Amino acid sequence: MNTLIELYDERAIENVLAADMFRPQRIVYLCPTEVAQSRERQEQIGDFFRHRGWNPELFFLEASLYKVDRILRQLLAISEKYPDCALDVTGGSDAELFAAGLFAAQAKVRVFTYSRRKNRFYNISGAEFAENLPCDISYSVKDFFLMAGGTLLPGRVDNGTLKKYLDDIDPFFDCFLRYRRDWTNIITYMQRVSPSEYGQVPSLVVHGNYTVKGERGGRICAKEDALLTLEHIGFLRDLDIVSGEKVSFRFRDVNTRTWLRDVGSVLELYVYKACLDANIFNDIISSAVVRWDEVLGHGSVINEIDVMATRGVVPLFISCKVSDIKTEALNELAILRDRFGGKGAKAAIVSTGRCNAAARHRAAQLGIAVIDRDELETGKLAYRLKVIMKVDDDIEP
Repeated sequence: MNTLIELYDERAIENVLAADMFRPQRIVYLCPTEVAQSRERQEQIGDFFRHRGWNPELFFLEASLYKVDRILRQLLAISEKYPDCALDVTGGSDAELFAAGLFAAQAKVRVFTYSRRKNRFYNISGAEFAENLPCDISYSVKDFFLMAGGTLLPGRVDNGTLKKYLDDIDPFFDCFLRYRRDWTNIITYMQRVSPSEYGQVPSLVVHGNYTVKGERGGRICAKEDALLTLEHIGFLRDLDIVSGEKVSFRFRDVNTRTWLRDVGSVLELYVYKACLDANIFNDIISSAVVRWDEVLGHGSVINEIDVMATRGVVPLFISCKVSDIKTEALNELAILRDRFGGKGAKAAIVSTGRCNAAARHRAAQLGIAVIDRDELETGKLAYRLKVIMKVDDDIEP
Protein backbone atom coordinates (compact mmCIF):
# COMPACT_ATOMS: atom_id res chain seq x y z
CA MET A 1 0.00 0.00 0.00
CA ASN A 2 1.53 3.27 -1.15
CA THR A 3 -1.62 5.38 -0.81
CA LEU A 4 -3.97 5.49 2.16
CA ILE A 5 -7.38 7.14 2.00
CA GLU A 6 -8.52 8.52 5.35
CA LEU A 7 -12.00 9.75 6.20
CA TYR A 8 -11.24 12.74 8.39
CA ASP A 9 -12.71 12.50 11.88
CA GLU A 10 -13.12 15.01 14.71
CA ARG A 11 -11.24 12.54 16.94
CA ALA A 12 -7.61 13.21 16.15
CA ILE A 13 -6.32 9.68 16.71
CA GLU A 14 -8.63 8.32 13.98
CA ASN A 15 -6.78 10.50 11.46
CA VAL A 16 -3.26 9.30 12.25
CA LEU A 17 -3.28 5.82 13.79
CA ALA A 18 -3.64 3.68 10.65
CA ALA A 19 -1.21 5.90 8.77
CA ASP A 20 1.32 5.68 11.59
CA MET A 21 0.91 1.91 11.69
CA PHE A 22 1.33 1.19 7.97
CA ARG A 23 3.32 4.30 6.91
CA PRO A 24 2.26 4.68 3.27
CA GLN A 25 4.00 7.00 0.84
CA ARG A 26 1.00 9.32 0.69
CA ILE A 27 -2.24 9.96 2.59
CA VAL A 28 -5.37 11.44 1.03
CA TYR A 29 -7.82 12.92 3.53
CA LEU A 30 -11.46 13.46 2.66
CA CYS A 31 -12.27 16.26 5.06
CA PRO A 32 -14.80 19.00 5.85
CA THR A 33 -14.43 22.50 4.45
CA GLU A 34 -12.81 24.01 7.54
CA VAL A 35 -9.99 21.45 7.43
CA ALA A 36 -9.56 21.56 3.66
CA GLN A 37 -9.11 25.32 3.90
CA SER A 38 -6.96 25.35 7.04
CA ARG A 39 -3.27 25.34 6.21
CA GLU A 40 -2.53 25.42 9.92
CA ARG A 41 -4.43 22.19 10.67
CA GLN A 42 -2.84 20.47 7.69
CA GLU A 43 0.62 21.51 8.85
CA GLN A 44 -0.15 20.24 12.35
CA ILE A 45 -0.86 16.76 10.99
CA GLY A 46 2.36 16.89 8.96
CA ASP A 47 4.29 18.04 12.03
CA PHE A 48 2.91 15.10 13.98
CA PHE A 49 4.13 12.57 11.41
CA ARG A 50 7.54 14.24 11.22
CA HIS A 51 7.74 14.12 15.01
CA ARG A 52 7.05 10.41 14.71
CA GLY A 53 10.00 10.07 12.33
CA TRP A 54 8.53 9.99 8.82
CA ASN A 55 7.26 12.43 6.22
CA PRO A 56 4.44 11.23 3.94
CA GLU A 57 2.82 13.27 1.19
CA LEU A 58 -0.46 14.70 2.46
CA PHE A 59 -3.48 15.70 0.37
CA PHE A 60 -6.65 17.25 1.78
CA LEU A 61 -9.78 17.08 -0.38
CA GLU A 62 -12.96 18.86 0.61
CA ALA A 63 -15.80 16.35 0.92
CA SER A 64 -19.51 16.67 1.55
CA LEU A 65 -20.70 15.40 4.89
CA TYR A 66 -24.05 14.29 3.47
CA LYS A 67 -23.91 13.79 -0.34
CA VAL A 68 -23.08 10.12 -0.85
CA ASP A 69 -22.85 10.39 -4.63
CA ARG A 70 -20.28 13.20 -4.45
CA ILE A 71 -18.18 11.31 -1.94
CA LEU A 72 -18.33 8.19 -4.09
CA ARG A 73 -17.13 10.12 -7.16
CA GLN A 74 -14.20 11.47 -5.17
CA LEU A 75 -13.23 8.01 -3.95
CA LEU A 76 -13.41 6.60 -7.46
CA ALA A 77 -11.26 9.44 -8.78
CA ILE A 78 -8.64 8.81 -6.11
CA SER A 79 -8.54 5.09 -6.92
CA GLU A 80 -8.11 5.83 -10.62
CA LYS A 81 -5.16 8.10 -9.88
CA TYR A 82 -3.68 5.77 -7.24
CA PRO A 83 -4.63 2.16 -8.10
CA ASP A 84 -2.55 0.89 -5.16
CA CYS A 85 -4.72 2.67 -2.60
CA ALA A 86 -6.38 1.28 0.51
CA LEU A 87 -9.23 2.78 2.53
CA ASP A 88 -9.41 3.09 6.31
CA VAL A 89 -13.03 3.25 7.51
CA THR A 90 -12.33 3.68 11.22
CA GLY A 91 -13.50 7.31 11.24
CA GLY A 92 -15.68 9.50 9.07
CA SER A 93 -19.32 10.55 8.83
CA ASP A 94 -22.25 8.21 8.20
CA ALA A 95 -22.50 9.40 4.58
CA GLU A 96 -18.77 8.79 4.04
CA LEU A 97 -19.03 5.28 5.45
CA PHE A 98 -22.03 4.53 3.24
CA ALA A 99 -20.14 5.82 0.21
CA ALA A 100 -17.12 3.74 1.24
CA GLY A 101 -19.24 0.61 1.08
CA LEU A 102 -20.39 1.44 -2.44
CA PHE A 103 -16.82 2.32 -3.37
CA ALA A 104 -15.46 -1.00 -2.13
CA ALA A 105 -18.04 -2.89 -4.18
CA GLN A 106 -17.39 -0.95 -7.39
CA ALA A 107 -13.64 -0.47 -7.32
CA LYS A 108 -12.61 -3.66 -5.52
CA VAL A 109 -10.38 -1.52 -3.33
CA ARG A 110 -8.75 -2.77 -0.15
CA VAL A 111 -10.69 -1.72 2.94
CA PHE A 112 -9.80 -2.16 6.61
CA THR A 113 -10.68 -0.79 10.05
CA TYR A 114 -9.37 -0.55 13.59
CA SER A 115 -11.07 -1.86 16.74
CA ARG A 116 -10.38 0.17 19.87
CA ARG A 117 -11.77 -2.55 22.10
CA LYS A 118 -9.48 -5.20 20.66
CA ASN A 119 -6.62 -2.83 19.75
CA ARG A 120 -6.34 -4.61 16.40
CA PHE A 121 -6.76 -3.84 12.74
CA TYR A 122 -9.18 -5.94 10.72
CA ASN A 123 -9.51 -6.70 7.04
CA ILE A 124 -12.94 -5.78 5.68
CA SER A 125 -12.31 -6.39 1.99
CA GLY A 126 -9.10 -7.34 0.22
CA ALA A 127 -6.79 -5.90 2.91
CA GLU A 128 -5.02 -9.06 4.00
CA PHE A 129 -2.16 -6.98 5.43
CA ALA A 130 -4.56 -5.80 8.18
CA GLU A 131 -6.05 -9.20 9.00
CA ASN A 132 -6.38 -9.44 12.80
CA LEU A 133 -3.23 -7.33 13.17
CA PRO A 134 -2.33 -6.17 16.72
CA CYS A 135 -1.55 -2.47 17.03
CA ASP A 136 1.85 -2.20 18.68
CA ILE A 137 2.14 1.59 18.66
CA SER A 138 2.85 3.44 21.90
CA TYR A 139 2.11 7.15 22.05
CA SER A 140 3.52 9.63 24.54
CA VAL A 141 1.63 12.45 26.21
CA LYS A 142 3.27 14.85 23.77
CA ASP A 143 2.09 12.71 20.83
CA PHE A 144 -1.55 12.99 21.88
CA PHE A 145 -1.35 16.75 22.11
CA LEU A 146 0.45 17.09 18.79
CA MET A 147 -1.98 14.92 16.83
CA ALA A 148 -4.86 17.10 18.03
CA GLY A 149 -3.12 20.36 17.19
CA GLY A 150 -1.95 21.16 20.71
CA THR A 151 1.46 21.85 22.19
CA LEU A 152 2.92 20.44 25.41
CA LEU A 153 4.40 23.27 27.47
CA PRO A 154 6.59 23.16 30.59
CA GLY A 155 4.40 22.65 33.66
CA ARG A 156 4.79 23.44 37.33
CA VAL A 157 6.79 20.25 37.88
CA ASP A 158 10.14 19.20 36.47
CA ASN A 159 9.26 15.61 35.67
CA GLY A 160 12.90 14.78 35.13
CA THR A 161 13.59 15.26 38.84
CA LEU A 162 10.50 13.56 40.28
CA LYS A 163 11.98 10.07 40.24
CA LYS A 164 14.60 11.25 42.73
CA TYR A 165 11.80 11.74 45.26
CA LEU A 166 9.87 8.50 44.88
CA ASP A 167 10.83 7.25 48.33
CA ASP A 168 9.58 10.51 49.85
CA ILE A 169 6.12 10.60 48.28
CA ASP A 170 4.35 7.94 50.37
CA PRO A 171 5.57 9.37 53.71
CA PHE A 172 4.55 12.84 52.51
CA PHE A 173 1.06 11.59 51.63
CA ASP A 174 0.78 9.76 54.96
CA CYS A 175 1.60 13.07 56.65
CA PHE A 176 -1.17 14.72 54.64
CA LEU A 177 -3.71 12.05 55.63
CA ARG A 178 -2.74 12.43 59.28
CA TYR A 179 -3.24 16.20 59.21
CA ARG A 180 -5.80 16.40 56.40
CA ARG A 181 -8.25 18.58 58.31
CA ASP A 182 -5.53 21.15 59.07
CA TRP A 183 -3.65 20.85 55.77
CA THR A 184 -4.86 24.13 54.26
CA ASN A 185 -3.80 26.04 57.39
CA ILE A 186 -0.45 24.22 57.48
CA ILE A 187 0.28 25.22 53.89
CA THR A 188 -0.95 28.77 54.48
CA TYR A 189 1.41 29.00 57.45
CA MET A 190 4.28 27.85 55.23
CA GLN A 191 3.39 30.50 52.66
CA ARG A 192 3.33 33.27 55.26
CA VAL A 193 6.68 32.44 56.85
CA SER A 194 8.47 31.85 53.51
CA PRO A 195 7.33 34.65 51.18
CA SER A 196 8.69 34.87 47.65
CA GLU A 197 9.74 37.98 45.77
CA TYR A 198 9.44 38.06 42.00
CA GLY A 199 12.75 37.64 40.22
CA GLN A 200 14.67 36.52 43.29
CA VAL A 201 15.88 33.05 44.22
CA PRO A 202 13.77 31.95 47.20
CA SER A 203 15.60 31.32 50.44
CA LEU A 204 15.45 27.83 51.95
CA VAL A 205 16.06 29.21 55.44
CA VAL A 206 12.97 30.35 57.34
CA HIS A 207 12.66 32.47 60.48
CA GLY A 208 9.01 33.19 61.22
CA ASN A 209 6.54 34.09 63.91
CA TYR A 210 4.69 31.36 65.74
CA THR A 211 1.39 33.00 64.79
CA VAL A 212 0.67 34.47 61.33
CA LYS A 213 -2.25 36.09 59.55
CA GLY A 214 -4.78 33.71 58.06
CA GLU A 215 -7.62 34.22 55.62
CA ARG A 216 -10.29 36.88 56.31
CA GLY A 217 -8.41 38.40 59.21
CA GLY A 218 -7.95 35.12 61.07
CA ARG A 219 -4.83 33.88 62.83
CA ILE A 220 -2.92 30.66 62.21
CA CYS A 221 -0.57 29.15 64.75
CA ALA A 222 2.28 26.80 63.90
CA LYS A 223 1.10 23.17 63.93
CA GLU A 224 3.97 21.85 66.01
CA ASP A 225 3.38 18.11 65.62
CA ALA A 226 2.93 18.52 61.85
CA LEU A 227 6.20 20.43 61.58
CA LEU A 228 7.94 17.72 63.58
CA THR A 229 6.49 15.09 61.25
CA LEU A 230 7.71 17.01 58.19
CA GLU A 231 11.14 17.15 59.78
CA HIS A 232 10.98 13.42 60.49
CA ILE A 233 10.31 12.59 56.80
CA GLY A 234 13.16 14.87 55.73
CA PHE A 235 11.23 17.73 54.14
CA LEU A 236 12.34 20.16 56.88
CA ARG A 237 15.69 20.38 58.63
CA ASP A 238 17.11 22.21 61.63
CA LEU A 239 13.62 22.74 63.04
CA ASP A 240 13.51 24.95 66.14
CA ILE A 241 10.21 25.87 67.78
CA VAL A 242 9.81 28.33 70.62
CA SER A 243 6.18 27.67 71.47
CA GLY A 244 4.05 30.78 71.21
CA GLU A 245 6.93 32.91 69.94
CA LYS A 246 8.83 31.83 66.85
CA VAL A 247 9.73 29.03 64.47
CA SER A 248 12.82 28.46 62.34
CA PHE A 249 13.79 25.70 59.93
CA ARG A 250 15.37 25.00 56.59
CA PHE A 251 13.58 23.44 53.62
CA ARG A 252 15.37 20.36 52.32
CA ASP A 253 15.59 21.88 48.83
CA VAL A 254 13.73 24.12 46.41
CA ASN A 255 11.34 21.33 45.34
CA THR A 256 10.18 20.48 48.85
CA ARG A 257 9.77 24.21 49.44
CA THR A 258 7.44 24.40 46.44
CA TRP A 259 5.40 21.36 47.52
CA LEU A 260 5.01 22.63 51.08
CA ARG A 261 3.68 25.95 49.79
CA ASP A 262 1.01 24.44 47.51
CA VAL A 263 -2.08 22.69 48.88
CA GLY A 264 -2.57 20.28 45.98
CA SER A 265 1.01 19.15 45.33
CA VAL A 266 0.91 16.26 47.81
CA LEU A 267 -2.01 14.59 46.02
CA GLU A 268 -0.56 15.15 42.55
CA LEU A 269 2.73 13.59 43.64
CA TYR A 270 0.90 10.61 45.15
CA VAL A 271 -1.13 10.04 41.98
CA TYR A 272 2.00 10.35 39.83
CA LYS A 273 3.75 7.69 41.91
CA ALA A 274 0.67 5.44 41.77
CA CYS A 275 0.85 5.59 37.97
CA LEU A 276 4.46 4.45 38.18
CA ASP A 277 3.62 1.73 40.70
CA ALA A 278 0.87 0.40 38.43
CA ASN A 279 3.64 -0.50 35.96
CA ILE A 280 1.30 -0.36 32.96
CA PHE A 281 2.02 3.04 31.41
CA ASN A 282 4.64 3.94 28.82
CA ASP A 283 4.60 7.67 29.62
CA ILE A 284 3.56 9.64 32.71
CA ILE A 285 3.62 13.41 33.23
CA SER A 286 2.67 15.45 36.27
CA SER A 287 1.38 18.94 35.46
CA ALA A 288 0.86 18.45 31.73
CA VAL A 289 0.21 21.95 30.36
CA VAL A 290 -1.28 22.07 26.87
CA ARG A 291 -1.81 25.02 24.56
CA TRP A 292 -4.70 24.70 22.12
CA ASP A 293 -3.76 26.57 18.97
CA GLU A 294 -6.43 28.81 17.38
CA VAL A 295 -9.45 27.48 19.26
CA LEU A 296 -12.60 28.57 17.46
CA GLY A 297 -10.74 31.52 16.00
CA HIS A 298 -9.90 33.02 19.39
CA GLY A 299 -6.17 32.36 19.50
CA SER A 300 -4.46 30.11 22.01
CA VAL A 301 -6.05 28.61 25.12
CA ILE A 302 -3.97 26.96 27.86
CA ASN A 303 -5.12 24.17 30.18
CA GLU A 304 -3.38 21.95 32.71
CA ILE A 305 -3.97 18.26 33.35
CA ASP A 306 -2.74 17.42 36.85
CA VAL A 307 -1.46 13.98 35.84
CA MET A 308 -1.56 12.36 32.42
CA ALA A 309 -0.42 8.86 31.49
CA THR A 310 -0.48 6.79 28.31
CA ARG A 311 -0.62 3.07 27.67
CA GLY A 312 -0.10 2.19 24.02
CA VAL A 313 -2.71 4.24 22.14
CA VAL A 314 -4.91 4.95 25.18
CA PRO A 315 -4.36 8.10 27.27
CA LEU A 316 -5.54 8.61 30.85
CA PHE A 317 -6.41 12.13 32.03
CA ILE A 318 -6.42 12.61 35.82
CA SER A 319 -7.69 15.60 37.77
CA CYS A 320 -6.60 15.89 41.42
CA LYS A 321 -8.75 17.75 43.96
CA VAL A 322 -7.92 18.42 47.61
CA SER A 323 -11.58 19.38 47.98
CA ASP A 324 -15.05 18.20 47.06
CA ILE A 325 -15.70 17.26 43.44
CA LYS A 326 -17.54 19.99 41.54
CA THR A 327 -19.53 19.68 38.31
CA GLU A 328 -17.28 22.30 36.69
CA ALA A 329 -14.19 20.17 37.29
CA LEU A 330 -15.89 17.12 35.78
CA ASN A 331 -17.00 19.04 32.71
CA GLU A 332 -13.54 20.50 32.12
CA LEU A 333 -11.91 17.08 32.46
CA ALA A 334 -14.35 15.55 29.97
CA ILE A 335 -13.66 18.32 27.45
CA LEU A 336 -9.89 17.84 27.68
CA ARG A 337 -10.21 14.05 27.40
CA ASP A 338 -12.43 14.27 24.32
CA ARG A 339 -10.39 17.01 22.66
CA PHE A 340 -6.99 15.39 23.06
CA GLY A 341 -7.74 11.72 23.61
CA GLY A 342 -10.70 10.75 21.49
CA LYS A 343 -13.31 8.08 22.03
CA GLY A 344 -11.00 5.48 23.57
CA ALA A 345 -9.43 7.84 26.12
CA LYS A 346 -9.93 7.39 29.86
CA ALA A 347 -10.46 10.00 32.57
CA ALA A 348 -10.43 9.89 36.37
CA ILE A 349 -10.89 12.44 39.10
CA VAL A 350 -9.11 11.84 42.41
CA SER A 351 -10.35 13.66 45.49
CA THR A 352 -9.24 13.66 49.11
CA GLY A 353 -12.86 14.35 50.06
CA ARG A 354 -15.82 12.01 49.81
CA CYS A 355 -17.77 12.17 46.58
CA ASN A 356 -21.51 12.78 46.95
CA ALA A 357 -24.17 10.97 44.94
CA ALA A 358 -24.86 13.89 42.61
CA ALA A 359 -21.20 14.23 41.62
CA ARG A 360 -20.90 10.46 41.11
CA HIS A 361 -23.95 10.52 38.87
CA ARG A 362 -22.56 13.36 36.74
CA ALA A 363 -19.18 11.62 36.54
CA ALA A 364 -20.88 8.42 35.37
CA GLN A 365 -22.75 10.39 32.68
CA LEU A 366 -19.43 11.75 31.42
CA GLY A 367 -17.59 8.42 31.64
CA ILE A 368 -15.23 9.65 34.35
CA ALA A 369 -13.98 7.31 37.08
CA VAL A 370 -14.18 8.68 40.62
CA ILE A 371 -11.58 7.89 43.28
CA ASP A 372 -12.25 9.52 46.66
CA ARG A 373 -10.72 9.45 50.14
CA ASP A 374 -12.17 6.08 51.07
CA GLU A 375 -10.16 4.45 48.29
CA LEU A 376 -7.05 6.56 48.81
CA GLU A 377 -6.85 5.48 52.44
CA THR A 378 -6.79 1.81 51.42
CA GLY A 379 -3.54 2.29 49.53
CA LYS A 380 -4.92 0.61 46.41
CA LEU A 381 -4.76 3.52 43.98
CA ALA A 382 -2.38 1.72 41.61
CA TYR A 383 -4.77 -1.24 41.45
CA ARG A 384 -7.70 1.08 40.74
CA LEU A 385 -5.75 2.62 37.84
CA LYS A 386 -5.34 -0.86 36.37
CA VAL A 387 -9.08 -1.40 36.63
CA ILE A 388 -9.76 1.90 34.86
CA MET A 389 -7.36 0.96 32.07
CA LYS A 390 -8.85 -2.56 31.96
CA VAL A 391 -5.53 -4.22 32.60
CA ASP A 392 -5.15 -7.49 34.50
CA ASP A 393 -2.59 -7.72 37.27
CA ASP A 394 -0.42 -10.09 35.31
CA ILE A 395 -0.13 -7.88 32.24
CA GLU A 396 3.14 -6.02 31.84
CA PRO A 397 3.39 -2.65 30.07
